[in-house]
Amino acid sequence: MIETDIAIVGAGPVGLFAIFEAGLLKMRCHLIDYLPQIGGQLSEIYPKKPIYDIPGYPSVLAQELVDNLLKQAEPFKPGFTLGQRIESLEKRGEQDFLLTTNMGAKIHSKVVVIAGGLGCFEPRKPEVGGLEKFENGKGVNYMILDPEKYRGQKMVIAGGGDSALDWSIFLSEVCSELTLVHRSESFRGAPDSVNKVLKLAEEGKIKLLLNSNIASVNGNEVLESVDIVNVKTQEKQHIETQHLIPLFGLSPKLGPIENWGLNLDKNAIEVNTEDYSTNIPGVYAIGDINSYKNKLKLILCGFHEAALMSHSAYKYMNPGVKYTMKYTTVQGVNEF
Repeated sequence: MIETDIAIVGAGPVGLFAIFEAGLLKMRCHLIDYLPQIGGQLSEIYPKKPIYDIPGYPSVLAQELVDNLLKQAEPFKPGFTLGQRIESLEKRGEQDFLLTTNMGAKIHSKVVVIAGGLGCFEPRKPEVGGLEKFENGKGVNYMILDPEKYRGQKMVIAGGGDSALDWSIFLSEVCSELTLVHRSESFRGAPDSVNKVLKLAEEGKIKLLLNSNIASVNGNEVLESVDIVNVKTQEKQHIETQHLIPLFGLSPKLGPIENWGLNLDKNAIEVNTEDYSTNIPGVYAIGDINSYKNKLKLILCGFHEAALMSHSAYKYMNPGVKYTMKYTTVQGVNEF
């Protein structure tokens, strides 16, 4: 059981800045994100994209902004649970929330802040019957969290974008056998990565199957093999493997948040703009995932929301305690 003052669902830029704002008020944060790394959309989708509307930065790369926000938050010693999705939110009393992830991790907090950007990024899954049977540690995964887990084992990767190419290159030195399956003859990734993959295939270090799709997955308790079909010739191949990693990108969805009893406006959470609280006392929503009149989906607006949320959360956690705000130029940043 992880104990914290504030559980933040989402480790994107707004969630990271909330650590800093909460830390100034001596509240400790733990962040949970379904993505395997810190940074949300900025790190997953466009880490090298320049951003022009962050105050004080005429231009800053998305990943550089994430790195700076993390460095800014470090004095307050945040915790992170990555590669896991919050499945349930249970309010057990005042300042008493229990969050449970899809992997069974439990986080106990006094306040919950939803900073999930556009929502929970869920993998785009191939239309293959019985795929779910081998999910959750039985051979089919949609993200690679620990490459060492696959050392000396057989793997099939499906996809034609940067993630599929980059992981194929890296894991060609880790797996005993690696097959890359792509439904087309051309790739969507960087030309340099494409050339490296083609060279690995020529050298026999990976098996490359183009114009091909996953037709079926097979096994008893765990994945044992996959069948591949060529979309042009309809020829089938049977490949023994211990792991299948479909890398077809991610799509944003509210996911389990829809079932938490929050007031929703389409795919966003309605909030009170005084402090960005939701209809559930002790639960807040900041960043792109919330909805209110004249809402602007800008990172800098999320930063503003994080600041107001933190002061409201402090009052919620410390009823009747008077707090006098002091500027950081006066008090500095005091570590825990």
